[in-house]
Amino acid sequence: MPAARPSSVASASISISISIEPPRQPEVERLLEGSTEYSRGLYPPEACFLLDVSQLERPGVHLYVARDGDGAAVGIAALVDGGVDGDADAPGATPPGRTKRGELKRMFVDPAGRGLGVAGALLARIEADAAERGIDEIVLETGPRHLPALALYEKHGYRRIEQFGPYVGEEFSVCLAKELARG
Repeated sequence: MPAARPSSVASASISISISIEPPRQPEVERLLEGSTEYSRGLYPPEACFLLDVSQLERPGVHLYVARDGDGAAVGIAALVDGGVDGDADAPGATPPGRTKRGELKRMFVDPAGRGLGVAGALLARIEADAAERGIDEIVLETGPRHLPALALYEKHGYRRIEQFGPYVGEEFSVCLAKELARG
């Protein structure tokens, strides 16, 4: 099962291990707080669609934690499995007869870990696990002022799509998607 498999990636200048972990840990909660502060520094609170700790604990939500060689948490990202055949209650829900989706949420790298490949390593692990679980496409929402995120996702093959779900009609929402290759 992908959840139990930690992966290691040698990055620009640090070694990174990534595993699925629970959100209720001081280091993870610190990163979640940093993510919230960062988002609210760019957008009004009502335009920040952030999952809280209890939402990250729900079934079908996988929280990935990137740790450096010393074991310190340096980055996080969550994948929310979309519904199969149109489960309208699931974030990033899959419309009936369509591709099975997962939604990427809460991607955040500690400022000290930026530029070292942490976000790219998180994306690679999440995409591999998602494809292994039969997810055909990852969708996500970010904002037009979050230029580093837009550049990261574009670099990794994400393309802009129409707004979906709770983001439809939102001034500060940019939605992206990437089809996954299954091997």
